[in-house]
Amino acid sequence: MKKPNKPSFGKSKSTGEKKFEKNPKAKFEKKDGSTQKSSQPKPKTDSDEIRLNKYIANSGVCSRREADLYITSGNVKVNGQAIIELGYKVKPGDKVTFDGALLSPEKKEYILLNKPKNFSTSANATQNNVANLISGASKNKLLPIGRMDSTTTGLLLFTNDNDLITKFTQESQRSSKIYQVTLDKNLKYEDLEKIQKGITIEERKVYVEDVSYIEKQPKTEIGLKVRTSNVKVVRIIFEKLGYDVLKVDRVTFAGLTKKNLPRGMWRVLTEQEVINLKNM
Repeated sequence: MKKPNKPSFGKSKSTGEKKFEKNPKAKFEKKDGSTQKSSQPKPKTDSDEIRLNKYIANSGVCSRREADLYITSGNVKVNGQAIIELGYKVKPGDKVTFDGALLSPEKKEYILLNKPKNFSTSANATQNNVANLISGASKNKLLPIGRMDSTTTGLLLFTNDNDLITKFTQESQRSSKIYQVTLDKNLKYEDLEKIQKGITIEERKVYVEDVSYIEKQPKTEIGLKVRTSNVKVVRIIFEKLGYDVLKVDRVTFAGLTKKNLPRGMWRVLTEQEVINLKNM
């Protein structure tokens, strides 16, 4: 391989003018006698640009194929101007609106964790924060849907989809969650019936979808199906009747289960699971 020429001054044969031949590996001497490589500015590229249909898909509005239809129909604007050109690229700082709503280009992600004990969603928990358990799942900041104390275990969903977080933390949310609760003593049948009829907590009656003993287990093991996203309510229901709750494990969350998901492990939701959550 031919080595690059050293920097040299001379006269051009054609013009007689002086010329300077640059060497990309040229070194320059510092005052202390050492040398350093010259730093050439990196050429600007369009690598930060993103196709408009992908930008829309990343925002979670629809698929890229569907985005193409909306673009050609004039439903999408970039910086206030309708764009109907397929293949149009969005630049950093551009504002994209879809039917008047401002979009975020951040790709929506959904991670399901089977939370172990001794980890909390509290911001005060640093080393034992649940976020540490999914640190390798995404470069984006993902937030848990709802709260879980360090003693509660089971399914916890993380996402950067703010609309989904809001949806599943509202009191009006009606998706079902199933918990396996371990008590300090056998649950009396009359207390089980009281729970079925509704328990008054802070002057408000709390109803459950179902409560039952777990088959082939001691009567300290109870299955509870509720719609509230507040895990504390699960504990309060039994404490109100004089039981100490030893363990609470969320085994299903809005149709998601712990199948093939060992304790302490996480997985990415499938596209169909995400669709199901959004349709609830």
